[in-house]
Amino acid sequence: MKYLILLLLLTTGCSVGMALSGSDDPNLGAFRVGSTRGEVELQLGSPIDSVTNPNGNRTDIYEYERGNKPSAGRAVAHGVLDILTLGLWEIIGTPVEAVQGEKRRLTIVYSPSDKVIAINTAAPIKKAESETEQYNSEDGY
Repeated sequence: MKYLILLLLLTTGCSVGMALSGSDDPNLGAFRVGSTRGEVELQLGSPIDSVTNPNGNRTDIYEYERGNKPSAGRAVAHGVLDILTLGLWEIIGTPVEAVQGEKRRLTIVYSPSDKVIAINTAAPIKKAESETEQYNSEDGY
């Protein structure tokens, strides 16, 4: 019986951990044209790419995720299903958690004094595209 409990504890947890480790949606209403770069980065973090234009303006690209808030309810449900199925739920639960949320990009143009002068949204990024881009950028391809 001890070994069965140990096996259950070792094979469960991926979907539970993923459900608990989501991130809150950024508050896109917290900045607008005229806001400072610091106000933008407080919500979106550091840009994934930045280019200084010949006219002195700076264009930054930010990537953020929406719809993947941490959820104790989802975590409990995954945990219960793990126990009831002796860990087999992870075959379904982990991929379900992996597709939670939607990655998006936002391009912001700053003046030379780091004030927002333009905000451009992009279409949502598919998970497979994002992972491929990250893989290629890490390898230098």
